[in-house]
Amino acid sequence: MVPGRPQVVAHRGASEELAEHTAAAYRRALDSGADALECDVRLTADGHLVCVHDRRVDRTSTGRGVVSTLPLAELEQWDFGSWKHPWADLDDELGELPASAVLTFEALCELVRDFGRPVQLAVETKHPTRYGSLVDQRLVQTLRRFGWAHAVPGVPAPVRVMSFSRMSLRRVRDWAPAVPSVYLMKRVPLALRDGTLPTGTTIAGPRVDIVRRHPSYVAKVHAAGHQVHLWTVNDRADAELCLRLGVDAVMTDNPAQTGATFERLLAEY
Repeated sequence: MVPGRPQVVAHRGASEELAEHTAAAYRRALDSGADALECDVRLTADGHLVCVHDRRVDRTSTGRGVVSTLPLAELEQWDFGSWKHPWADLDDELGELPASAVLTFEALCELVRDFGRPVQLAVETKHPTRYGSLVDQRLVQTLRRFGWAHAVPGVPAPVRVMSFSRMSLRRVRDWAPAVPSVYLMKRVPLALRDGTLPTGTTIAGPRVDIVRRHPSYVAKVHAAGHQVHLWTVNDRADAELCLRLGVDAVMTDNPAQTGATFERLLAEY
């Protein structure tokens, strides 16, 4: 991460260039210098966490149906890449994971763990879901297996958990108190407009248009001792606003472009 600029978080990977939540999109983000990777997690019918944003797979795969009703083996039969990148099978630099395969959260964790430099993960739990707390439980179990559920003195937390659900964040905090939490917001509730956050939450996650309309909100959150992580920042005007306000992290669909924009703006300053 470059000092003086927000952390660049690849939103579902380099999702402007390649199909979201695929191994190819995440590898592209890592190669472009992203500081962190963002993903959404859902639970399959047989208990596997997979990186899929929508409740249904129809938009991003060749299959149909609700993620929570489908076993992993069935999801693995479908193509999750060709809708965006029809020539993925011709790419000879994708490594062991096929570009079109559904990506399990465990496989993404392995990718991060084995990469040649420190990379953080920002994981959004998708709620409501038929499995309720089981999603959060399986997430914490996976983080424990990778040794990421406990704090290491002097080392930044490798993972943070994000959600629009306060209950989800509370459960994760109870089971893994060292894991930072991000309260995602499409609008800031009246009671939190002074910069405070739900008890135990350490990071505000507002949509970027909130800060466009109310730039003073960032200073209020900082004054309350919290960080601000914005979504989704894809153009120069928003990047400049984030830099000027001192936003701590931005989620972006094009990490290479957004990182380069920050560096150009810093050079101009």
